[in-house]
Amino acid sequence: MTETQTKTAAPKAPRAKTTKTADETVVAFPNFEAFAMPKMEIPAATREMAEKGIEQARETYARMKTMAEDATDMMEDSFETSRRGVLDLNHKALDAAKANSDATFQFAKDLFEVKSLAEAIELQTGFIRSQFDAFTAQAKDMQELATKLSGEVSDTVKGAVEKASKDFKVA
Repeated sequence: MTETQTKTAAPKAPRAKTTKTADETVVAFPNFEAFAMPKMEIPAATREMAEKGIEQARETYARMKTMAEDATDMMEDSFETSRRGVLDLNHKALDAAKANSDATFQFAKDLFEVKSLAEAIELQTGFIRSQFDAFTAQAKDMQELATKLSGEVSDTVKGAVEKASKDFKVA
């Protein structure tokens, strides 16, 4: 036969509320000297050097930010120029394909109306000659457009690089 004893827990002591006045500061560990911050005076020269370093860092950051924004603008400009140029090249290529297919269909239609072998050979020779001339003209147009496009893109990049190098030399 065992008796059960009920123990009552001792009431906890209420925590002391800390109040601080305007003059007092709360220290995290007031009883531990190892955690206390030493009170020392920073020399004026060290403070000036630190402030100068911070100012230089801010100026350098501002210059780098400007240069990055300029580089981004240059890339956007060159991509837009490239996009427009490639779009023009695509339109030229589609126009050439349409002209070539129209000529081929017209040749086939004319070929059905031929009455002799001599006429068919003459029609085919004329068609081949006209298609060769058309192809030569189309290739020349495409080359001129591609040359113009590459010049525009390189001018955009060249201008941005010159501006960036001039700004970098100034800095």
